Amino acid sequence: MSERKVGLSAGRPSDKKKAATLAALADKRATVRVNFDLARDEHIKLKVYAAKAGKRIADVLREFVASLSD
Repeated sequence: MSERKVGLSAGRPSDKKKAATLAALADKRATVRVNFDLARDEHIKLKVYAAKAGKRIADVLREFVASLSD
């Protein structure tokens, strides 16, 4: 039977996550947060559209912006 080490370990738990996060950020462009108001019925319409497409609202809007001509 092999011994299994159980208990606390030295080091910062966030170190591993931080390294992965920094590597992921290296491939991404800078982002800007956009906030705007919608009428309640427009929000529901957008939310239903996104749900039927199996996407998040943010992804639907990003795809729309990407489809715009320069």
